[in-house]
Amino acid sequence: MKRGKKYTEAAKLIDRSNLYEKEEAVALVKKAAVAKFDETIEAHIRTGCDGRHADQQIRGAVVLPHGTGKTTRILVFAKDAKAEEAKAAGADYVGAEELIPKIQNENWFEFDVVVATPDMMGVVGRLGRVLGPKGLMPNPKAGTVTMDVSKAIAEIKAGKIEYRLDKTNIIHVPVGKASFTEEQLADNFQTLIDAINKAKPSTLKGQYLKSVTLTSTMGPGVKLNPVKL
Repeated sequence: MKRGKKYTEAAKLIDRSNLYEKEEAVALVKKAAVAKFDETIEAHIRTGCDGRHADQQIRGAVVLPHGTGKTTRILVFAKDAKAEEAKAAGADYVGAEELIPKIQNENWFEFDVVVATPDMMGVVGRLGRVLGPKGLMPNPKAGTVTMDVSKAIAEIKAGKIEYRLDKTNIIHVPVGKASFTEEQLADNFQTLIDAINKAKPSTLKGQYLKSVTLTSTMGPGVKLNPVKL
């Protein structure tokens, strides 16, 4: 794969065979983010879990202290008083059954997170086939199936992110933007790692964090030393 000149220059900053400490990795990722836009900084965490076993599934959510640097559009499935509460709390879209054809037939996905009250999950369940593959299905573990919609909205707006294993047992999550300070990125990253360490399945044998890489949208990856996290 042919890489652009900027990528090649940025890649020279990083020693591929080295496992970096957190502060050094953050500094390098920031330095290597040379695109014209404000790149997202992401963490890619390969775990020793086997997601095919229910007791080794990892899924949860954490509020990053400095947010993600991104405006998150929230869709809430709720009715009556809860719908009014969601609107008052700043949800971007609020609705019920009437949204199903819009999403299913019109391919409407102008939202990043879906929150639902428990009584609406029967309705939302009908969208499982389209929301599931996009990682948009509300889930009690992530705090997106709740009666306290205003709290859920406030946390998401404050920088709450969801983490979960993909099919290859890797967790991919944003930890901020290239415009953040090194301290902000390090804080966010540490908050995420602490949450993931806490979520370690008790049945897991062997190494939990196999590899941890920080990368920007267009930049090369920087590997961290997982033993020190």
